Amino acid sequence: MSATVRYSRSIDWVTLLIYILMVGVGLLNVYAASYSAEVPFSRVFSADWSGLMAFNWFKQLVWLGVAVVLIVVLVVIDYKAYDTFAYVLYGGMIVLLLLTLVVARPIAGSRSWLELGPMRLQPAEFAKFTTALAVSRFMAGINLRQQAFKQQLVLAGLTLLPPLLIIASNETGQALVFGAFLLAYFREGMSPLILLILAAAGIVLILSLLVPKLWLVGAFTVILALVFVFNTRVLRHHLPLALSTYAVVLGMVFGVDFFYNNVLQPHQRKRIEVLLNPSADPLGVGWNVTQSKIAIGSGGLAGKGFLEGTQTRFDFVPEQSTDFIFCTVGEEWGWLGTMTVIVLFMSLLGRVIFVAERQKSVFGRTYGYCVASIIFFHFCVNIGMTIGLAPVVGIPLPFFSYGGSSLWSFTILLFILLAIDAYRKQDLVR
Repeated sequence: MSATVRYSRSIDWVTLLIYILMVGVGLLNVYAASYSAEVPFSRVFSADWSGLMAFNWFKQLVWLGVAVVLIVVLVVIDYKAYDTFAYVLYGGMIVLLLLTLVVARPIAGSRSWLELGPMRLQPAEFAKFTTALAVSRFMAGINLRQQAFKQQLVLAGLTLLPPLLIIASNETGQALVFGAFLLAYFREGMSPLILLILAAAGIVLILSLLVPKLWLVGAFTVILALVFVFNTRVLRHHLPLALSTYAVVLGMVFGVDFFYNNVLQPHQRKRIEVLLNPSADPLGVGWNVTQSKIAIGSGGLAGKGFLEGTQTRFDFVPEQSTDFIFCTVGEEWGWLGTMTVIVLFMSLLGRVIFVAERQKSVFGRTYGYCVASIIFFHFCVNIGMTIGLAPVVGIPLPFFSYGGSSLWSFTILLFILLAIDAYRKQDLVR
């Protein structure tokens, strides 16, 4: 039996079907988001190639065709190559990110796009799967729970280097995605205390912006005092740790103003202000979110109908085919449409985790959880942006948002996992 036949029988067809459904629905919504009643569909194909490429939906269709070619290439390559060349791919992407900082011209304040003739690529998108491969390769050779601090620093360095370079290109949103790798590390033995500390730090920072600082310090002091009053053992054995934690919290509470005013850029501060107070700048930074919520809310239960969305057709929401594609779904397909999209994503995430758990190698399992974590982060933040629960940070909705770099990077990310999974019976336990 040929390798191709064996592979076709082993590929996870459920995941492939979900992928086809998602990119198909995504293409329909990209068409709706860029639809113009002045250019009916019957007149589109009378245009020449350059005229067709003026339509976002047609470019997305072309990129989808390239994605199909990528899928074929990914499944033809020997699955062991992803493990063997993980560090090489990671190193090449680091070089590409450095090159982007040097040669990329500013676009909307960000130097994150490489222009290759008529095409633009965003290396930050592709850095996700190369980083996932590199950290999976590294973790396959260690036990995260038992390894020395030095090796944990190496893992942290592999994870943090790409987002630091991405931040240097002024693309903060894409850099935040790399925080999702913590979920994969947690599966492989990282202490849950780290996640709890990070979550607590985030809560303290948010409260520092919302609550008067003296009230916050007073509340924390009372809580700490009550713990010591009712449990003297804690006071006796953990006093240095408690005092250190108290000092860190004080530093965060009183240092948040310096970070907010001197580190964050004006547009980033505005986005946080709008998140905390949606009416802060309704005609400025808050315009996108306000119009997005109007679009989603106006869809009702079943939506206004395909190509019937007024918010969509009259361009009330900028970037509607990219970062705000979800509000097109909400307006034209209603609550039923948005729930369908959410169910598709939850099905994909559940299936990816199922595939990850059945891997026989640590490399395959870790990579699977990296895939799930990255998609989960994009899914939550993008939808959160459109309904005002997360700041607008330029995070596309996987397989739905318009853009070749996004579509290709998520396709590569997912189908490397399916290629590894198709040959899982040949893996040796590492």
